[in-house]
Amino acid sequence: MLKVYVYSGCSTCRQAVKWLTNVGIPFTTIPIRETPPSIEELTGALAARNGEIRKLLNTSGQDYRTLGLKDQLPNLSSAAVLKQLTENGNLIKRPFVVDSARERYLVGFKPEEWAQVFA
Repeated sequence: MLKVYVYSGCSTCRQAVKWLTNVGIPFTTIPIRETPPSIEELTGALAARNGEIRKLLNTSGQDYRTLGLKDQLPNLSSAAVLKQLTENGNLIKRPFVVDSARERYLVGFKPEEWAQVFA
């Protein structure tokens, strides 16, 4: 089953859930703040993004700015950043989608990208 990590106050998450529902793809939603993705899921998404850790981050979020991650990121290992993400779901770009059966990971919602992935 497709797992979609969402934040209820996120309009992009609501759009993604609506899109999945409209195209008939079964999924389960998980609150990203209360239950962030596992280190294994984040590692899979990082590999799918060619190791570009910044693509997993909610760079427009308050927590990202408050923690000063923009300035810290160049000096942090991927492992250190992934650990922070497992501890603070607010730092993760959302929606965060895991299709473990097919080893697919989506970060953020772009309807054209999703249409290609789920075609």
